[in-house]
Amino acid sequence: MKPINVGLLGIGTVGSGTFRVLQRNSEEISRRAGCAIRITMVADKDVARAKAIVGDTAQVTADALDVINNPQIDIVVELIGGYTIARELILKAIASGKHVVTANKALLALHGNEIFSAARARGVTVTFEAAVGGGIPIIKSLREGLTANRIEWIAGIINGTSNFILSEMRAKGAAFADVLQEAQRMGYAEADPTFDIEGVDAAHKLAIMAAIGFGIPVQFSKVHVEGIAKLAQEDIRYAEELGYRIKLLGIAKRKPGGFELRVHPTLIPARQLIANVEGVMNAILVKGDAVGQTMYYGAGAGAEPTASAVVADLVDVARMLTADPEHRVPHLAFQPDRLSDVPILPMGEVETSYYLRLRVADKAGVLADITRILADQGISIEALMQKEPHAGEEHVDIILLTHLTQEKKIDIAIQRIEALPVVSGNITRIRMESLQ
Repeated sequence: MKPINVGLLGIGTVGSGTFRVLQRNSEEISRRAGCAIRITMVADKDVARAKAIVGDTAQVTADALDVINNPQIDIVVELIGGYTIARELILKAIASGKHVVTANKALLALHGNEIFSAARARGVTVTFEAAVGGGIPIIKSLREGLTANRIEWIAGIINGTSNFILSEMRAKGAAFADVLQEAQRMGYAEADPTFDIEGVDAAHKLAIMAAIGFGIPVQFSKVHVEGIAKLAQEDIRYAEELGYRIKLLGIAKRKPGGFELRVHPTLIPARQLIANVEGVMNAILVKGDAVGQTMYYGAGAGAEPTASAVVADLVDVARMLTADPEHRVPHLAFQPDRLSDVPILPMGEVETSYYLRLRVADKAGVLADITRILADQGISIEALMQKEPHAGEEHVDIILLTHLTQEKKIDIAIQRIEALPVVSGNITRIRMESLQ
């Protein structure tokens, strides 16, 4: 089989990692793919830097269209990122009959349905293992390895920056703002960390995984998203005292009335393996009806971990180049005409347990008022902890853990409890998951 010629759009951190891995493991990769896979053309605005990386092994250009329009290029690897230029280039590559490999989760979360439709119409494929979980092969596992299963739920730590911040807050007792600065200094967080700390990056990845796991279109706009910026150190400490850890989780669940898609800080029992995933590492749990619970753990970012996934996609494409397009693995695992139109549930219909922290006056009858309001909404208490007041203080912290209830019921209860004259400020609410 003739060598596969790859055109690389962008040779930054992941692009240079992809080039190195292909060069270093070229013999092993060709043995797996059945042919040589080589980067023969690179497009990058910094031509001098690109030439310094690839040397004489590939042609370098500043114009990405040179790569797309080159008839010798079989596969285009898009590692530019962003929503606009990357989308235009991928659609042009598809229109020119080229297969595409991308690590662009934001683009797929917003425009994946359009891109996959265009690829099917043209008879090419788009692969995106590196878009979720860095080097963790979660896309292939959901799309192929677990294909016998009805996926019941997916829950994962899928943003390394936020996990690093929460790990450091717990380990060092530091405030969020201080740990964020440390993450930026170490290169784990961007200068503008909004997508990471506000949960947007995790929501991009969750929308993609849910589509593959449940056989639904990619629906990023319907993911409920909350970040970690408002988490207080005392909540991490109180959670620990109660036997829990707080993690930013992406959660997708199959329910009788539809699917839950949500990203938010979550209390997890400390005994769970995923609760002990620290630093910038990622971990994803998938529950299938046949296989039970499976866990996928590894580096969620970085040059060569992500390059590992990019190269795996290149090998997959090389293997199926001669396959009839009708017999390739579908982009979203399910046949395109068999995607489900089951709705995404509004957040008010989500059912889970809750951690509530209240600042209340240290006087008799307060707990009775609070528990009565909860009982009116059918909310029962699993555990309660009242902290001793500090010297001279007239208010104390009360922490409540509830049993399962609907979000709309807890919303009403919180509103009514906050209206009590004995309650100071707003109630902190963090959702809980047992992941059983």
